[in-house]
Amino acid sequence: MKLSIRTKFAFGMVFISIIILILLGFSAFYLNKLSNKTGAILKENFVSVVYAREMSEGLMNINQEITTGVLSNRNLDSHLIQRELEAFDKSLQLEKGNITESGEDQLVAVIESAFKEYRDSITNFSGSVPSANQILFFQNKLKFLSQQIVLLSQMNGKAIELKTDEAKLSSKKAVTGMTILGSFCFLIALSFTYSFASYFNERFFQLYNGIKEIVSSNYGQRLYFDGRDEFNEISVVFNQMAEKLSANHQEKFVTFLDDPEMEDSSSDLDELKDVLTRIKSLEKQAEEVISRIETKQ
Repeated sequence: MKLSIRTKFAFGMVFISIIILILLGFSAFYLNKLSNKTGAILKENFVSVVYAREMSEGLMNINQEITTGVLSNRNLDSHLIQRELEAFDKSLQLEKGNITESGEDQLVAVIESAFKEYRDSITNFSGSVPSANQILFFQNKLKFLSQQIVLLSQMNGKAIELKTDEAKLSSKKAVTGMTILGSFCFLIALSFTYSFASYFNERFFQLYNGIKEIVSSNYGQRLYFDGRDEFNEISVVFNQMAEKLSANHQEKFVTFLDDPEMEDSSSDLDELKDVLTRIKSLEKQAEEVISRIETKQ
């Protein structure tokens, strides 16, 4: 199968492009995998920690209202307490829809049950001044609820820590994998580039030396290129040109030696001069080609 230089060059560019696409594909895969891990941490566990903090803040506000009402001997603000209870329940319902860890659903169920008891009891006395027994009851319920919410926050905080460590480990593995793959692809591309460049440099150097030999009147110079590309065609044309120059030069030289009357024949001398002029013209053209090649190099 005959492959032109242009086709070989195109195949080389396609090969390099494939290597680049492979690197991009693996990079995108690892980045997407790492992004999913970090996204899961934010979506699942961090949100649960936020819900736990909001529930704790709601209990603190209710407890502060109870303490202030008792100290100032006034009725409790039912609107404030109701608003905080609704906010607590909203965060609790959101947390129920974000169960991610083992045992978290059971803990949320305990919090929900304790909250219902706390809400029912405090609602009954929100418009009056609670007694000492009622305050003690509220404090015990508040303490239990707070403990459960702290456990919920610690559970998700620990999960965040573990998943962060897993993400770091995945990141290190991704860096190691991409380093190995990148090095492998780089070596392949470097080897291909070196072979590709050596192929052309060797042939251009042989062609350059062949032209120099022809310019130096060494008409026995021949080029032999392996393959079936344009360089092989150039070598065939070059060798044919060298053979014609060599045959022409030898023919005129032998004719000049074998014919003593040529010295007295002005027409023959003119013909010889014309042949020599053409040879010199070819040599000048070859010198110009060599000069352009040296300039490019």
